[in-house]
Amino acid sequence: MEALETVNWALVAPILALQAILVIVAFVDLIRIENTKGPKWLWVLIILFINLIGPILYFVLGRRND
Repeated sequence: MEALETVNWALVAPILALQAILVIVAFVDLIRIENTKGPKWLWVLIILFINLIGPILYFVLGRRND
């Protein structure tokens, strides 16, 4: 618990907010889009478990622009 007291939350909070926004937007887009490059369940796992980079990977590599 002492480690949490020494964290500079002014620096960490914007990164956490950015992560939350990216995950929410990626999930909404994944639900609305019909075709993706790869199975949707795999993109759900990538978005959830690869922090901050997972949603970006989805938008760059996962969307199919047909």
